[in-house]
Amino acid sequence: MNLSGIFPALTTPFESDGSVSLSGVKHNIGLYNRTGLAGYVVLGSTGESVLLSREESDQLLAAVKEAAAPGKILIAGTGAESTAETIARTKRAAALGYQAALVKTPYYYKPAYRAEHFIQHFRSVADASPIPILLYSVPVFTNITLESPEIIALAQHPNIVGIKDSSGSIQRIGEVVAGAPADFQVLTGGAAVVYPALALGGRGAILALADLLPEKCVELFQLFEQGRHEQARQLQLQLVGASRLVVSENGIAGLKFAMDLRGYKGGVPRPPLLPLKEEKKTAVAVLVAELHPAAARV
Repeated sequence: MNLSGIFPALTTPFESDGSVSLSGVKHNIGLYNRTGLAGYVVLGSTGESVLLSREESDQLLAAVKEAAAPGKILIAGTGAESTAETIARTKRAAALGYQAALVKTPYYYKPAYRAEHFIQHFRSVADASPIPILLYSVPVFTNITLESPEIIALAQHPNIVGIKDSSGSIQRIGEVVAGAPADFQVLTGGAAVVYPALALGGRGAILALADLLPEKCVELFQLFEQGRHEQARQLQLQLVGASRLVVSENGIAGLKFAMDLRGYKGGVPRPPLLPLKEEKKTAVAVLVAELHPAAARV
């Protein structure tokens, strides 16, 4: 499986009554289908997956599968606290037509966990999964980091095909690329480090910012692939500021508000998350007006 390219970590829009907006999901996918995105990642951190019911999760998976253009790679977030539940969710995603599963680290019992817990967990999931597994290290939310030795050990498993590393550590990406099998695919989860990650041998990225600026994220990847490194570097510097303001400083609420400005169905987060405060909106609106291509206005 070739996971090269840019994938958005899809948001989950909600209706005014708080229910999941499947029409909103399909609206967004219809717009994303016009871009050069490699595929879609459903039920990740940006998708508020931990705030969704099992039924809502299945509905989202089905809606994205129905709306996605042919050729788009579909990846489902299936990580849960127990190994058994992770396996069950992964098999469900496979049955719904997903081609890979993104499996985050368990984290609730962090004081008890050691490297061997994660290695056993991921190997058990990979053994049981009918589809390839992507490891998911997202310490900003879990306070757990998969370190290079663990990743390299897991990379030997034939059904563990890569990792989404959201730690932002370029050193770790380099260590994994150097130490893992050549076909193990490293994708960064940080929009601020796409260019250096690619330069070290990363294959692409899974980005919250690609929900808002898919054209620019794809352009950065394409510029790198074409060897146009100075243009890629300049665009990366633009995306550093956008990622900081929209994603890092204002979170899902900021991203969803910015998406609304571009014609996507963003909306507000699900409680206990709160909408973006009024005093934060102006800066986000100015940035969106500066960055998004006029041709992509919807």
